[in-house]
Amino acid sequence: MTDATYSSGTDVRARRNVAILVAAQAFLGAQMPMIFVVGGLAGQSLASNVCFATLPISLIVLGSMLSAQPLASLMQRFGRRAGFFTGAAGGAAGATIGAIALVNANFPLFLLGSLLTGIYMSAQGFYRFAAADTASESFRPKAISYVMAGGLVSAVIGPQLVKATSDAMVVPFLGTYLAVIAVNAVGALLFLALDIPKPPVPDEDAPKGRTRLELLKTPRIAVAIICAMVSYALMNLVMTSTPLAVVGCGFEQDTAADVVTGHVLAMFAPSFFTGHLIARFGVEKIVATGLVILAAAGGVGLAGVEVENFFLALVLLGLGWNFGFIGATTMLAGAHRPEERGRVQGMNDMIVFGCVTVASLASGGLMNCSGGTAQEGWTAVNLAMAPFLALAGGALIWLVMRPKGA
Repeated sequence: MTDATYSSGTDVRARRNVAILVAAQAFLGAQMPMIFVVGGLAGQSLASNVCFATLPISLIVLGSMLSAQPLASLMQRFGRRAGFFTGAAGGAAGATIGAIALVNANFPLFLLGSLLTGIYMSAQGFYRFAAADTASESFRPKAISYVMAGGLVSAVIGPQLVKATSDAMVVPFLGTYLAVIAVNAVGALLFLALDIPKPPVPDEDAPKGRTRLELLKTPRIAVAIICAMVSYALMNLVMTSTPLAVVGCGFEQDTAADVVTGHVLAMFAPSFFTGHLIARFGVEKIVATGLVILAAAGGVGLAGVEVENFFLALVLLGLGWNFGFIGATTMLAGAHRPEERGRVQGMNDMIVFGCVTVASLASGGLMNCSGGTAQEGWTAVNLAMAPFLALAGGALIWLVMRPKGA
């Protein structure tokens, strides 16, 4: 892909947009660690069967998958701002319904709220693509990386808000969901300052780009999607079950929040230099490094269930996700033409979050129903990573080994 269609030749506009998107990632993004910390625990308290404890998390990711293509089409037609406002509205609506469900101890209603929360999760996924819209080719990987780095602040704000709000009311976790409503209402105001022009309406004779099937048959796009899918799905598989594992192994809920804080910090802290590493060493090497680190996270998780094991495994999990997912996003952003942007990005996120949905659903089953103890369930979760890492690693090796002119 050539210099971004909407670039004015310099990156002044791009840097301003990146600053706004970093702030959105930091503030609005805080709701995701909040919900991931309490969602499984709340689900466990509401569900009649503990095997469905992580079903609320799965419904969030399912909502994200179902929203990806409609949001991509909305932004292709009306611009990024419209899509991001829609995402914040979905987050607020999901938290409102979740709060009502907690008051009434209604698990199906809680699942509906979780599904709507997925609209926000999907919109947040487009922040990284929006960062590239007005960026030059040289600034693009750094722009994506900086926006992802905004998650550092959300990693601190989110779990701390959980600590302050989860037991603030008679109904457990109700305060957390009320706080999420406020986060969406206030954070949405940031998008009023976003300056990304709407894509021009194409002429009838303008290039339409490749079909989705043709795009999927493009080796670089296919491998980028596979690596993004595996990186995100495995991160979600392990992270979703972590609060259940930490509490199930005898530690406090605050300890689980601290472990998630360490994990989310590791997810986003490297973003300050991931783009520079990609520019220096090449995207394929960074993605490969991410997959190796994810494998190391699984190894540490299998080594024991002490607090140190949970912290180290989750830090490695976050770091591996960062390299794998940002690398795959950069690979994808450079593998399609401007007129294919909405089609590729929507398809990518639909596939990625579809697999993440399966992973988050499997996480609860593996954690609670694959053994008699929390330790056995945690072992099953970490073992499940192996075949998918082999898939992504094999695909990446195949791409690198292809003849240059192929």
